[in-house]
Amino acid sequence: MPTAQLKNKNQPDITYLPDRKKWQERTARRQKEETLTQDLPDGFPKQLSGPKIWEGKDFEGKEEEWVYTLTEDELQEVDDAINAFEKTQKPFSAIDKATFVLPALGPKLTLLTEENVVSGRGFLVVRGINPDKYTREQQIIAYAGVSAYVGKRGLQGRHVLAHIKDLVPQKDLQEILAPAYTNDHQVYHTDAGDIISLLAIGVAEKGGKSRIASSWRVYNELAASRPDLIQTLSKDWVFQNDKGEPAYYKRPLLYYNDEHLIIQYARRNFTGFGSNPRREDIPPITEDQAEALDALHYTAEKYNLGVDFQKGDIQYINNLSIFHARDGYTDSENNQRHLLRLWLHPENGWKIPEQLKSTWQRLYFDEKEEVFPLEPTLRW
Repeated sequence: MPTAQLKNKNQPDITYLPDRKKWQERTARRQKEETLTQDLPDGFPKQLSGPKIWEGKDFEGKEEEWVYTLTEDELQEVDDAINAFEKTQKPFSAIDKATFVLPALGPKLTLLTEENVVSGRGFLVVRGINPDKYTREQQIIAYAGVSAYVGKRGLQGRHVLAHIKDLVPQKDLQEILAPAYTNDHQVYHTDAGDIISLLAIGVAEKGGKSRIASSWRVYNELAASRPDLIQTLSKDWVFQNDKGEPAYYKRPLLYYNDEHLIIQYARRNFTGFGSNPRREDIPPITEDQAEALDALHYTAEKYNLGVDFQKGDIQYINNLSIFHARDGYTDSENNQRHLLRLWLHPENGWKIPEQLKSTWQRLYFDEKEEVFPLEPTLRW
């Protein structure tokens, strides 16, 4: 488990793994020494309302409200669709609603997504698929086929399918630039795109609970108690560009667009991760930005819902309204946490802010080759 947290000398005292004491001290210092605005950014609401505002306690012990368990008939539809697609000998990239036909289940999945993920609370778990009965190729066919009824696949680096697994036992830590490829806990963040999906083809021996939290609930708390941090989040931040030139780009983390609150960020862009600190040739983050990062994490933690993956579970979450994180975990020879991930764009997706449109264009709409690796790779 990589615990080293290095930082460059220009940064505030903050690392990828949050430190509650440092956050509290920074908050106290800023409130004592600075005059903090009590005004929200222009156009941002004082409080949000609706089903996307929830706390973990609202759903704990009530899985029947957010888990859809597939029936025997629906599981048979999935089996039939896998067999039919394999007979075509087409590549994975050909998987869509026309080549993976789910006569009854398909329309139901689309409706469940529209009502519970795009609208509604923002998350859904589909349960019942048994990955152990399938080959790796069949697991991918099933996952991509079922998810075709949720949305259009997006590009994740060079691939459209990612494997989330602890690779520390096989790789040098210097090669691992993201916490997804360790067994350490992950802090609250969002990915890119509209809907983030995970299929559990393996679960850990111990730990590894998925955690989700409503960013709308977090917003309401910060808007009421710390409107200055909402101001900070809504202004431009310097994002480290790990993919070449330019060395960095700027955009806000938080948007209020078409009556939707949207947050898009990952903490490691601003702190570095593990033995790979944020670069020193780009502007450092500021003290108010460091406090805002910790405030997002600890407020999300306060209201999170823990989701214990069962093998075969598919989780769909609205990446625009929900933070996600993960507990640390321990694998064994027989039980190893292994998730497959897709980024999906639904037909009735939210209107995207101007600052994010180029990212959405690249992920979902530019011409691309769809690559589905069978095993985990760092160069995704």
